[in-house]
Amino acid sequence: MTLLVEARQKLGAFSLDAGFSSEGGVTALFGRSGSGKTSMVRIIAGLAKPDHGRLVIDGEVLVDMEMRIFVPKHRRRFGYVFQEGRLFPHLSVRQNLTYGRWFAPKNAQAAEFGRIVDMLGIDALLDRRPGGLSGGEKQRVAIGRALLSAPRLLLMDEPLAALDEARKAEILPYLQRLRDETATPIVYVSHSVAEVAQLADTVVMMKDGRVEATGTPSEILSLPSADRRESGAVLSGTVHMVDPAHGLSTVRLSAASIIVPSARLVAGQNVRLHIPERDVMVATIRPEGLSALNIIDGFVSAVEPDGEGMARIHIRSGDDIVLSRVTTLSVERLALVIDKPVFAVIKTVALER
Repeated sequence: MTLLVEARQKLGAFSLDAGFSSEGGVTALFGRSGSGKTSMVRIIAGLAKPDHGRLVIDGEVLVDMEMRIFVPKHRRRFGYVFQEGRLFPHLSVRQNLTYGRWFAPKNAQAAEFGRIVDMLGIDALLDRRPGGLSGGEKQRVAIGRALLSAPRLLLMDEPLAALDEARKAEILPYLQRLRDETATPIVYVSHSVAEVAQLADTVVMMKDGRVEATGTPSEILSLPSADRRESGAVLSGTVHMVDPAHGLSTVRLSAASIIVPSARLVAGQNVRLHIPERDVMVATIRPEGLSALNIIDGFVSAVEPDGEGMARIHIRSGDDIVLSRVTTLSVERLALVIDKPVFAVIKTVALER
């Protein structure tokens, strides 16, 4: 699937002038509140009409304001998942799901119902009403309803924003399965670094109605312009071992292993780890007697002072780069220069999300 979006729109004092292209997978529209993410996804959905712009999917022009082309939303065959489930309260979960199938093409396979119910883990909910479901369960049902309409593109507008941390942790693995087990391309709107790091294949970072940068989660979340509180490295690895007694799992990276606080992972599972740079300490000798379980050896590959008394240290370990944010005083005291051998010290609890 190839998606091309270009849009300009004036909304009071706010001006949207942005565009991006996607080749399928999960494309995350990422940025702080007010950056224009939802305005962009509403234009894609057909819920809003841009002043100028184009929308093309797989060569089919759905919007071209210069040519006066604007395909209405009900003919685009896009699924939409909102912040709240928006389920029909008088219908059971099964009936809510079946409602989505009314919008599927006639050749859509009936077997999809069982597969989607299984993938989202909602089989035990089928005979219940939405009023008796948790927030996470409602969102899983809403996602299932959208998928059963057999959309050629799924739009998800901050689907976890209304959930508490426990419910977010509950539903995130199902979103990962959705990404890995379906061929449905997704445009995912979020301001959460953790969600984007775990789910996205491509990240479109927006600010003040403009696209500031586009790239992989690792590229975008390591940019100095990303949220400084959570910016850092995104590493891919494979679960090597699970320790249920201590609630821990060991993940193998390219040249090291790292322990994360989760016993819900499965050996052999591919995972992504988001390591905030502010939670990484740098040592020039291997430290001992620490509560931190993760000590990764490597060497300094870059030092980036920010002009505010801080610096970002790039530590290469095998094919991976770990980032650390330290003071320039620490850079001087430790003589942190290119190719210097160092150890990245990472608290396990910093990885609990």
